[in-house]
Amino acid sequence: MPVAKDIFAPSEWLRTGRGPRYAQLHRHIAAAIQAGDLAADDQLPPEREMAELADVSRVTVRKAVALLVADGLIDQRHGAGSFVRGQGARFEQSLSSLVSFTENLQARGIASTSRILLHGLFRPSPTEAITLGLSTHHQVARIHRLRIGDGAPMALEYSSLPEDILPRPDKVGVSLYEVLRKRNMAPNRAIQRVTAINATAHIAELLELAEGTAILQIERTGYLASGRPIEFTSGLYRSDIYDFVSELRLE
Repeated sequence: MPVAKDIFAPSEWLRTGRGPRYAQLHRHIAAAIQAGDLAADDQLPPEREMAELADVSRVTVRKAVALLVADGLIDQRHGAGSFVRGQGARFEQSLSSLVSFTENLQARGIASTSRILLHGLFRPSPTEAITLGLSTHHQVARIHRLRIGDGAPMALEYSSLPEDILPRPDKVGVSLYEVLRKRNMAPNRAIQRVTAINATAHIAELLELAEGTAILQIERTGYLASGRPIEFTSGLYRSDIYDFVSELRLE
């Protein structure tokens, strides 16, 4: 729901000598969220309107909101606006264990669904051929999915597997690993690479984010016990929802 407009008045937050205006506005809105004056799903005014209410430039508002998004306090929904996120909505996922998206959410009692964006058998791309050890006469099974938790888009996963490992990609519903385990073809180890990227317009629309929002990309290559690579997945995760953690031990 829309919030009370007077909360953004300069008299409520602007103080001489307390730092840049964007930083003061950021701290003020963050404090209002923590105090409950701004509740979960409250919608912030559009950028131009907030700039007028706060008597600052749109650049100042944009920088303040960007900090709130980075803090995980504000959710920018593509085509809808900026909303206060519910507290406790972040998820931790281990980088050290081979657990699927579905299993991770099930362990937290969250309903997991998938929207299939693409599935089928194709000639491998150069990256797929090199990563999976395929030649040009082989086919690769591709399955692209929008991963959803409790009705909210959380991640995109683009998976590629050799045809003999996944001959029927159209049979994958929610969990790819469940299908592979039934065929005794699930990977037992994987190598992952984590990077930060900015969401393109297409990706942002699917994840309900503003274009250019920072997201996490994890590229994973999964191996059978024999050492054969049988899965290459590129996952794009909302950084306002996910925290990836790993355990380090002294050798």
